[in-house]
Amino acid sequence: MRTPEKPGLLLNLPLFLLIWAALALSMFAPAAFALVQGDTDSAQSFLFAGAGGLVAITLIALARGGKAPRYGTLGQLLALLGTFSVLPAYLAVPFHDVLQSTRFLNVYFDMVSSITTTGANLFDDPSRLNATLHLWRAQVGWMGGMLMWIAASAILAPLSLGGFEVTARAHPGRSAGGGSTRSEGYEPRLRLLRITATLAPVYIGLTMVVWVLLMIAGEKSLVGLSHAMSVMATSGISPVGGVQNGAAGQTGEIILFLFMFFALSRLTFSNDTATTGFSRLDKDPEFRLGLLLVLGIPVLLFVRHWLASFEFDAAENMSLALHAFWGSMFTVMSFLTTTGFVSADWAEAQQWSGLGTPGLILMGLALIGGGVATTAGGVKLLRVYALYLNGYREIDRLVHPSSVSGAIGGNKRIQRNGAFIAWIFFMMFALSLALVAVVLAAFGVSFDQAIVLSIATLSTTGPLIQVAAETPVRLVELGGWTKGILCAAMILGRLETLAIIALLTPDLWRR
Repeated sequence: MRTPEKPGLLLNLPLFLLIWAALALSMFAPAAFALVQGDTDSAQSFLFAGAGGLVAITLIALARGGKAPRYGTLGQLLALLGTFSVLPAYLAVPFHDVLQSTRFLNVYFDMVSSITTTGANLFDDPSRLNATLHLWRAQVGWMGGMLMWIAASAILAPLSLGGFEVTARAHPGRSAGGGSTRSEGYEPRLRLLRITATLAPVYIGLTMVVWVLLMIAGEKSLVGLSHAMSVMATSGISPVGGVQNGAAGQTGEIILFLFMFFALSRLTFSNDTATTGFSRLDKDPEFRLGLLLVLGIPVLLFVRHWLASFEFDAAENMSLALHAFWGSMFTVMSFLTTTGFVSADWAEAQQWSGLGTPGLILMGLALIGGGVATTAGGVKLLRVYALYLNGYREIDRLVHPSSVSGAIGGNKRIQRNGAFIAWIFFMMFALSLALVAVVLAAFGVSFDQAIVLSIATLSTTGPLIQVAAETPVRLVELGGWTKGILCAAMILGRLETLAIIALLTPDLWRR
């Protein structure tokens, strides 16, 4: 009998330490960038922070003495929670040392926002940060996106979490194979290694392609790299305040728009989580529902725009209409994927038709979110599709009470109780939204701002804070407790409520 392959000494370390080591090594990139820019102070801060982190990790590894992790996939899920809650304090150290003009809590908030791919901008004035800090913010968001790409298949899928509970045959938080989550041998770690080796090059390669295309379109190198990393991670982080302030213009928006499709469905870049007989992109309900929203909502806005401005010159209307349609389509795609970039033509479309700030539309799109197992946040398109199928079936039963439903086409992907589980998640999401809004209101935040902040953090769509409200919310002016609540909401939105419940369930740890 063949002996199962075991990971090496390095992979015997807990996942939390491995992620910490990767983040520590990544600090040498902004250090090198700062050195090239002649900014020796920033280079020194990042170099010392990275080296100090590696020393601490080495000491902890030696103290463990090569002891294998006690828990399997559930322990890896706990490592994700630690990554989003604890490691931002480490990531904030060089940032705070370079900036030196704000409290550490503000920098910690910004790092939580970045690594959870929320992209909530605490520093309204981009000129307040130097080029190295702008690169670091985008890089942290990009690494957080890659972490979720990998974790979706290696950690969340085996536990039937993150949207997979709608299609899996197991209960959320438990292995689909019914195995123990306490001691699963080396198989979860080997799976994590295999998936990382497969998906990381794809993620890095796509980012490089976007960067090169943006520079060909006339974008500056740092801005192009930041926007490329932000669109792949759906973080919406920009060193110039958004794509509308970039040098690439509409060509750059078209490039970013095309690569946002990777956040609509995992099948756009991998079929590692596709169910049997369901791996075609054109049959994927998430992708089709996303296309319907991306095309349907701009058409409705276009008709509304046209009816509101038809009395003006027709030739001028046609030119403005094309700009308005593109601005609407780009912005709808951006907020549906929870990226949060706004087209340069979005403001012109509003002025043309007299449409005010469409905050409800943008918040609704962010709540829906992108595809399962992508970097997008929100409720996810697959859950929305499951609820649609259930609603359609219930209406059909009103007309034909004795009818029997048959699963055809894409419906095979949804398990029998998938709609019920999707509805439970939606209710938990709504309760979380209400709870966060109430707590924020208790700390003095106005009702409308509390709603915007709750939706933006739970859906990991930070730019909503600046766009959805009639008056942008200035995060830097919020109190310390309020920022702490928003940090918790961002972590909850990134990991989702079902994953947190799985971590808090003692029965799952005893299995």
